[in-house]
Amino acid sequence: MPQALPAMLYHPCYSDLQLPERHRYPITKYRRLYQSLLDIGVPPSAFTESIAVNTAQLAQVHCPAYIQSLQDGSIDAKAMRRIGFPWSAELFERSLHSLGGTLQTAQAALHSGIALHLSGGYHHAFYAEGSGFCLFNDLVFTAKTMLNHGVDKILLVDLDVHQGDGSAVMLADEPGIISCSIHCEKNFPYRKQRSDWDLGLAKECTDTEYLDSVQQSLYSLLNWHKPDLVIYDAGVDIHQHDELGLLTISTPALYQRDLLVLQSCVERAIPVAAVIGGGYQRNVDALVHLHLQLFKAAFTLLGSHFASEIET
Repeated sequence: MPQALPAMLYHPCYSDLQLPERHRYPITKYRRLYQSLLDIGVPPSAFTESIAVNTAQLAQVHCPAYIQSLQDGSIDAKAMRRIGFPWSAELFERSLHSLGGTLQTAQAALHSGIALHLSGGYHHAFYAEGSGFCLFNDLVFTAKTMLNHGVDKILLVDLDVHQGDGSAVMLADEPGIISCSIHCEKNFPYRKQRSDWDLGLAKECTDTEYLDSVQQSLYSLLNWHKPDLVIYDAGVDIHQHDELGLLTISTPALYQRDLLVLQSCVERAIPVAAVIGGGYQRNVDALVHLHLQLFKAAFTLLGSHFASEIET
């Protein structure tokens, strides 16, 4: 019997980036996540290959001069150090595909209810500068594009361990998009920006306290704003073994969080588009297992037997 599956977006270029040895960014996780889903039996036909956005589309959200500097490599070396990657043409193209993938995920969610992107969550990018491994802000780009194409109200739920500072600034004057960030207070970025809803958690936050905070925030935001679309950044760097996260959240709580977000949207018939967000471990297999919790949650809600193939 065919399995009910969420729409899923992916492109091989997500991991096709040469980085210096021992670089902090786990660039191979995207391919490994895709392969892990194939290994449990998800058919390749279940995935849609993302299409890169073009620079004209990108210039509707980001500074044209900044885009050009990243395209031709003329960007200042100090600016690239702030981003955290060495410049390359492949990096630029990869970013355009990731932006396109998040946009396609949001578009797919309107039709299928739940859609998942095997990339995305570049929330530290500002209008004219990048930061924290983020060149361009796919969350803001997608939300603004969807708003321009007839979606009236969008809620951005950012549960990455780091505050979505770029998103907060870029959406400050956009009443149609509600920005929410629940993050570790004593972590990067050290200078926090003002989202519509910010909740900074203490390092010693327990699983129960974390899940209660997410549940109460979701209940308030979904009921107050009644969004037509939710964009969800499901960063796993809240996990107790994350090397940059500083929180101590367990794997079962991570799964419960993802299930809570998706289920809260499904129960209200609100389309939800999720990106996998951040996660930093040298052990990429362990990291991929954490990202799989988002897919397990979606499979569970859709009644797919693939949910049982993923351990919590």
